[in-house]
Amino acid sequence: MRLTFIAKDPGSNPTGSPTLYRTDRGSWVVQGWDVADPETLAQMDIPAGESCVEIPDRLVPFFFGSAGDIEGSKTAGDLDQ
Repeated sequence: MRLTFIAKDPGSNPTGSPTLYRTDRGSWVVQGWDVADPETLAQMDIPAGESCVEIPDRLVPFFFGSAGDIEGSKTAGDLDQ
């Protein structure tokens, strides 16, 4: 699988989360904060081999803007420009 960097939350440290990547398989890889709270996880049915992460709302527009034509990497701060 080949990853293309799409966007990173400007509030994260240089190697931290959250970050969005587009794959060459028509899918997404999301780097986010681990969801480990037992009460939250109890509301979900997560099978073996899957996990969940949390990302801020400000990264969601990058899913729509990058689904068809990837122009390169951005940060969520670019949305304000």
